[in-house]
Order: sequence, then structure tokens, then C-alpha cells
Amino acid sequence: MKTLGIIPARYASTRLPGKPLIEIAGKSIIQRVYEQAKKSNSLDDVIVATDDERIFNHIIHFGGAVQMTAHSHQSGTDRCAEIASELPGYDLIVNIQGDEPFIQPQQLDLVIQPLLNNEDSVIATLAKKAVKRKEIFNPNNVKVTLNNRGEALYFSRSPIPFVRNTPEKKWLEKSVFYKHIGLYAFRRNTLLKISQLEVSSLELSESLEQLRWLENGFPIHVTQTDIETIGIDTPEDLKKANKLLEKRGLR
Repeated sequence: MKTLGIIPARYASTRLPGKPLIEIAGKSIIQRVYEQAKKSNSLDDVIVATDDERIFNHIIHFGGAVQMTAHSHQSGTDRCAEIASELPGYDLIVNIQGDEPFIQPQQLDLVIQPLLNNEDSVIATLAKKAVKRKEIFNPNNVKVTLNNRGEALYFSRSPIPFVRNTPEKKWLEKSVFYKHIGLYAFRRNTLLKISQLEVSSLELSESLEQLRWLENGFPIHVTQTDIETIGIDTPEDLKKANKLLEKRGLR
């Protein structure tokens, strides 16, 4: 099987405009994501998908692979689907978040495994066990519950499950909570199908597109990982990233 990693990247960002091109320790965020993805043993190729010429030219400048996509896409998944529709030679597609410069190659290898090992798996993602209260009560951290086959039952910005008759400060003692890591692997034909689905009611309620897939009967396999991710979504996140690289001696 041939596997393609796609990094959707757009210039517009409400909280951090021009985010892909912002530098941390001398390299842009998008370049760091691209270079980390290229280290994966499971990806045959990596390409950036963008609708912005500034990002396109930047990728070309540092020697990366990039392709322009339509301006009309509402999500990174739709941007990936456009690329996948034009490249029929790949069996599996991995949607790699363009704002996670610290993504680990092992995470990419891990998310692909269910699709390689089980022909019935059509979508795969990752989750990490929550260990702090702020992780489960922060609506920016998406939570997921699983069935006994390791498939997602539901994703939510609220803490799930709800621990009845227990003070919130003791919820972590009474139940297991999983924080979703927004990395997805798809079979190519599945990606093309879900990109044609209408927006669903649950998706609108939670602002989570993966609920559209669940509502339409597409199972999502969830593999657990111990590796933490650090996304860059706000100026505060940017400061944390710079501090982390400084701690690693990369500044």
C-alpha cells in the first residue's frame, strides 16, 4: 500500500493570522511540521495543501512538496480530499495538522497501523489518557469515549463520560478520560466519500467534523498513545513553543 501524508495549511487564522509562516527558533511552523512528517517510516510521500500563494512559495523555497487547492474548502479534510482525488496512486491518506510543529514520526506510524492490519478499518485516529483536571474541562481539548473494539463512540468538547454523584475534582479518580489527538488516517475511497457528506446536526452543535462521519456510519478506530502534542493556536501557544525549543537548546 502507498501512503500519502497531506498537511492542509491556510493563511487565515482568527487568533493567529499567518500562522503557518510564523517562525519558531528560525524555522516556520509549517516547515517544522513538514520535516517531522518526512521522518515517518510509514509515509511514502508528504505534501502541503494550501490555497495561499505565500505559503506555496515558502514551501517551494525550503524544498518541500506543495499543491494549490480551492479557496472554498471549509475544512482541512476537504482540502485533503481534493488532493487525494487527483492522486489515485495512493491507498491511504494521513491528514496531518499544520499547526503542530512538534508532531512525532511515531504518532504518524501509529495512526496508520489499524488500516494496515485490518481491512475493515476505514478511518483511524489517536487519543491520550487525560491525567489533569484542566484537560477534561477545557472545551478546546476534545474528548472521546470508546467501545470495547477501540472505536469511537462519541467526541465532545464537554467532559465525557459524565461522572454522576461525584464532585468534579474527583472525576479522574472515578473514570478514565481520553483526550483526542487530531490526526487522521483514511482509506482513500473513504476520504472521498466523507468529503461529500452534508454537515450534520451533531457536528454543528460541537463544531467537530468527525461527528458527521460517525452519524453517517463510518467507524473511527482510536489508538491510544502516550505522546503529547502541542498545537499552535494562540499567541500564548507560540510563547510555550519557543520556550520548549529554548529548553531543548534549539534557540
